[in-house]
Amino acid sequence: MKRKPELIAPADNMECARAAVANGADAVYFGLPRFNARMRADNFTAEELPELVRFLHAHHVRAFVTFNTLIFTGELDDAEKQLILLDRAGVDVVIVQDLGLAWLAKELGVRMAVHGSTQMTITSPEGVRFAHKLGLQRVVLARETSLRELAKFENPEVSLETFVHGALCVAYSGQCLTSEALGQRSANRGECAQACRLPYGLIVDGALKELGDRRYLLSPQDLAAVHEIPELIRLGVTGFKIEGRLKTPEYVAATTQVYRKAIDAAMKGVGDVSKEDEYQLEMAFSRGLFSGWMHGVNHQKLVHARFGKKRGPFAGLITRVGTESVEVKLETPLRPGDGIVFDTGGDTDQEQGGRVYEIRGSHLYFKHGHLDFSRIKPGDRVWKTSDPQLERALKKTFEGDIPEPRANVDFQVSGAAGKTLVIEVVAGGETFRAVSTMLLQAALKRPLTPEMLGEQLGRLGETHFTLGKLISKLEGEVILPVSELNRMRREIMTQMEAAHAVSIQKKTDSGGELRPVLSSLLAGISRQRDVADSGPVELIALCRSMEQIEAALASGCSTIYADFEDIRRYHEAVASVRKKAGAAILLATPRIQKAGEQGFFKLIEAAGADGVLIRNLGALDFFKDSALRKIGDFSLNVANPLSAALLMREGLERLTISYDLNADQVLDLLKAAPPAWFELTVHQHMPMFHMEHCVFAAFLSNGTDHTNCGRPCDTHKLKLRDRVGVEHPVKADVGCRNTVFHARAQSGADYLRTFMDAGAHAFRVEFLEENATQARATLQAYRELLNGTMSDTLELIRQLNVVKQLGVTSGTLTVLARES
Repeated sequence: MKRKPELIAPADNMECARAAVANGADAVYFGLPRFNARMRADNFTAEELPELVRFLHAHHVRAFVTFNTLIFTGELDDAEKQLILLDRAGVDVVIVQDLGLAWLAKELGVRMAVHGSTQMTITSPEGVRFAHKLGLQRVVLARETSLRELAKFENPEVSLETFVHGALCVAYSGQCLTSEALGQRSANRGECAQACRLPYGLIVDGALKELGDRRYLLSPQDLAAVHEIPELIRLGVTGFKIEGRLKTPEYVAATTQVYRKAIDAAMKGVGDVSKEDEYQLEMAFSRGLFSGWMHGVNHQKLVHARFGKKRGPFAGLITRVGTESVEVKLETPLRPGDGIVFDTGGDTDQEQGGRVYEIRGSHLYFKHGHLDFSRIKPGDRVWKTSDPQLERALKKTFEGDIPEPRANVDFQVSGAAGKTLVIEVVAGGETFRAVSTMLLQAALKRPLTPEMLGEQLGRLGETHFTLGKLISKLEGEVILPVSELNRMRREIMTQMEAAHAVSIQKKTDSGGELRPVLSSLLAGISRQRDVADSGPVELIALCRSMEQIEAALASGCSTIYADFEDIRRYHEAVASVRKKAGAAILLATPRIQKAGEQGFFKLIEAAGADGVLIRNLGALDFFKDSALRKIGDFSLNVANPLSAALLMREGLERLTISYDLNADQVLDLLKAAPPAWFELTVHQHMPMFHMEHCVFAAFLSNGTDHTNCGRPCDTHKLKLRDRVGVEHPVKADVGCRNTVFHARAQSGADYLRTFMDAGAHAFRVEFLEENATQARATLQAYRELLNGTMSDTLELIRQLNVVKQLGVTSGTLTVLARES
């Protein structure tokens, strides 16, 4: 049986929470100051939490807390305390990213439900199965999941939730390392710098491609799946989430109101979204509204690339520019006081706009001296950015008192002449009863009719109840003074109001205290550390070309990872390594696996390699019974010993430590769990954006997807030039997903000896576009550093720079505390 759909609205302050409740949200999600993916939001404090939860529960709205970041080893104790705090406060749901945190919540026995965040990067039915095994009750699927793919999630073990409105991240949530690579601000820690909203130049085969006013190459339009609600319900989606914890209360009111109407209409099988509703969504906040990935990829529509900031509805095109006014061919009505912006196709930070002062026909007038008319020309676009009248109407919905919902209850009345009158009400599983203090008398006139009883007993005033049905079981025509009926009504309402208050308190206070379990879990992991053998130090090469594989073999590498864009060439890679006695080759899976893509895993399994580098939960499920060696990659986001232990139980040989950790945090992890469990990437070009959006198809073809794009990725090399002139390579994988790699390699050379002293023994060097000479020189430098023949890391950096302008930086392994 399908569950009733639940509309989940965002809130970063009490006003937003009120806006959500007043406009029909079934649940409100919000964060606390720590451990949530919107650190720039206001967020609620621990002191504010009980009152917020009481308010939500009084209005029959569930409280969801976002606990959706990775947790570092040194933070586990605070994370456990926060879980206990949330459970004590009566929070209904906690939304988590970190696998270890999910395990901790399960072991604690929290009474609140645990949901998997979209940051968990669950993209396939196999990932859902893993979530079920982890004890999650619901998962928020990746935004990139299409309706066609959703249909393949047949009878999932946990309920499914999806985003239906708001800003789209261009990269897969939980897999974006851009903010970290560019500014040491991790999106996995709630510190996204929104680099996807910036302008970029497109470098094609070494030359800058002219794209006109299309410069925001990675900035998607906002998601609006309001027309897809009926199909999402049919496919069994339970949760409908609106993005927007950095938005205004008016935005929350506008979007919640429209999606409430859409869900209710879909459940009744009637109606569709009106033009007025669509206008309201655009007006609330819009970079352009699109169905996102709901209907699969459409590379010509997802990213129009003309701007990366709020617009609103398209108002029209300028037809003439005067000395005091602008004439516009209007497509959206405007009123004096409305806000507009002029889109000239230039730098959006230098745009002009403001409030319309006066309208004469199609001529718009503005405050004198406010605009430089010389910078505006016919043909420029005009966007409506503000509608004060709509904003006032939305604000009225959550100003003042928000009435608590009232429950319909049925009254049953019984009695006979010479006996007492009995009133009974059944509500919330309890029976409430009032008995008259005087006996009923036979009526000579005006007996107690159902109509008269309904009128008197239905006067429930400001209580939480309204009269449903009045069931009269009176025998004969009897009478009782109206004053006694009123007394009985007040008595029964006193009972029911007291029970209602107790039920709200029970929802808010979850009951007995949870007993901490973290120390015992960590002790069990630590005992494994004492008996684990790290083995000899090993240098592993991850290669993306046959040339690099040959160089790695010539350099003496005994373990090689192949990570090819075309996995059909894996047979060739395996054959090459087989020529070298004693060398092993493991094949990397795609970073994302979606419903129906198990074929990629079958190709890898059939290639005859020694093992597999596992990059997603789907691969973890597919290869769980395989005899192949299994290494977990960085994309599994291992940041603490709990997540490590959880994944090691799945049969992995070792795990690559998350790229979010700095050097001190790596050492904390190595001290808390067996170092033999871990592998460290010490040299790489950071994979920044990993995305369904294909830059090749979007800007080098007119194709919508891989079936009609002409595969420009096979014949062209792409780079994105950022605002400071650095050119970052773009690569397409076998699933046509793009990764933007940082142009400069980053190195953990300064910390190698320290990590070795802590017991680490498996170190990885990753290549991107290096030729054989560069690859050999890089491996030789790190090998000398590992065996002690080179002690000066500056010498390593100098050597690498001599080979090629690799631009080595210390990257995320820098201890960030130095800057605080």
